[in-house]
Amino acid sequence: MNIAYALVLSTAPSRKAAFQIASLLLNKKLAACINISSAVDSLYWWEGKKQKSREHLLFIKTKAARLKELEKAIRQRHPYSVPEIIVLPIRSGSVSYLRWMEQALGKKK
Repeated sequence: MNIAYALVLSTAPSRKAAFQIASLLLNKKLAACINISSAVDSLYWWEGKKQKSREHLLFIKTKAARLKELEKAIRQRHPYSVPEIIVLPIRSGSVSYLRWMEQALGKKK
């Protein structure tokens, strides 16, 4: 199955950073829609130690064809040296929503 769209998950250390990343992606037409969660607690291993942080989760909807550009843009703007960038294929969805995504992502700036 050829996947045309994807959901990208990323976290940011603050609401401000999350909005900066989201704004960049939208301005470059690399995302059709981005949802930003309220603060979530993240538990993880970093440099051999268990860590805990308060972060904001970004749910980024995009075209699969734009994933490399999207990842590059996130890495350029993100304050983390290793930002979370996890891609989940969108196998299906509401036809009207997918059509809207296609229109929203039509031409890049």
